[in-house]
Amino acid sequence: MVDLNKNSYRGYPNEITNLPEADIPFKDIKAWTLQGETHQLIFYQMEANARIPEHSHEYGEWAMVIEGEIELTVEGKTRNVKKGDEWLTPARAKHKWASLTKSRLIGLFSERTRYRTKPVT
Repeated sequence: MVDLNKNSYRGYPNEITNLPEADIPFKDIKAWTLQGETHQLIFYQMEANARIPEHSHEYGEWAMVIEGEIELTVEGKTRNVKKGDEWLTPARAKHKWASLTKSRLIGLFSERTRYRTKPVT
């Protein structure tokens, strides 16, 4: 995607936001799901200061920052990740996120039912 104004936050295009919306139980976070047979791809959009509290799951998660910057903690080790950074959170690893700016992330779960979708109204 060509960025004609590199200083503005873009958000996701309609090709993403027309996907089913994930039922995310956290404030200031929206997400859309692309469902596969055995995996789930999530497109997160986070406001500045949004947080996902510490948790773990029985499956691995690969993620990449598309825009913005977040503070990521995995197994007690904290680092800031920004546009272009990616990581793999191993199965059962305790982890949490805090967005430092408006941010967009993509997460791939090796589990097909990480998030349910919101009912269509």
